[in-house]
Amino acid sequence: MAARSIQLTPLALETRTVLPTPEAAFHLNRAQQTLRLWACREDGPIRPLRINGRLAWRVSDLKRVLGVA
Repeated sequence: MAARSIQLTPLALETRTVLPTPEAAFHLNRAQQTLRLWACREDGPIRPLRINGRLAWRVSDLKRVLGVA
């Protein structure tokens, strides 16, 4: 099976307001499961939105945590 290639926008240039877990995990340099645990335990540095049963991570929160202007 071929690996999927994801084109990621640099966080400073991101125009979307939320990102899915795989992209947020990439920017935070964390495993996707780590972000899911943060959401479940509500103990991480950022909290996700839940949209139709899926997690969505605010770009503004990611930028704040990473110090991106």
